[in-house]
Amino acid sequence: MNNKDWNIVGKNCLITGATSGIGKETALSLARMGANVIFTSRDEKNGEKTKMDIVNETKNSNVNYLICDLSSFRSIRELTEEFKKKYERLDVLINNAGVLPQEREVSKDGIELNFAVNFLAPFLLTKLLLPLLKQSSPSRVINVSSSMHTEGEIDFEDLESAKSFDKYKAYSQSKLALILFTKKLAKDLRGSGVTVNALHPGVVDTEMTMKNVRKMNPIASFFFKRTLISSKEGAETSVYLASSPLLVDVTGKYFVNKEINNAHASTEDTVLREKIWLVAEKYTRNFIDIIGN
Repeated sequence: MNNKDWNIVGKNCLITGATSGIGKETALSLARMGANVIFTSRDEKNGEKTKMDIVNETKNSNVNYLICDLSSFRSIRELTEEFKKKYERLDVLINNAGVLPQEREVSKDGIELNFAVNFLAPFLLTKLLLPLLKQSSPSRVINVSSSMHTEGEIDFEDLESAKSFDKYKAYSQSKLALILFTKKLAKDLRGSGVTVNALHPGVVDTEMTMKNVRKMNPIASFFFKRTLISSKEGAETSVYLASSPLLVDVTGKYFVNKEINNAHASTEDTVLREKIWLVAEKYTRNFIDIIGN
């Protein structure tokens, strides 16, 4: 494919979790570039406010939202059905939404929240939208992971941290699983025109981060806060992966600061990729039309 074939203007971009933080800045940047931005919101009030913020700031009226609770498989399924009714194309899917709960919580489906929202939600959403992504090719899937995936380990004996819960272990595991999914899907889709990449946005000054900073001692908190980047800076790699014509054939990679970086060595383990994929299929099978589509 020639680089000139990719132009973000007029492209349909679906972004999860874009009512605040990195997601909102990603939506703002893509709207400024002339993309058609569709984002998810858990409720109408936040969705409408965010839409108007983006429209007013960018002067791009092609901004809309769809209601979705990413902690509910049923809600994700309803989102995809609604999207397909309203839009004939999906050019860019950005799985941006993420959680880092302070205590062990469960999703609407009774699944540990990190595992449900950070991994199973993007897995299910991407699988359900895959036929449309293929039909719209060239198209792109972008998964927002974290450098903390390097500390992750897939504990198949306790995937949901039911025996013991450590918020950082649960979060790291979910972000590692997301990159394993990214790399397997990218390999499976080679030649389809759909690329799949993951990224680390940086350590960003978001409410999710600050909840953890506030639990630090004052000195550690002071120095840690000095290292944080803004949500706008945190969105730059997502925007780059969505918009750059240089990446039309780049797939299965992990990006940091808009450059290809090495993910943890375990993400190259094809057996581990297959194993976590099968786990995700088992969790979501009642909401997927055709397994392996």
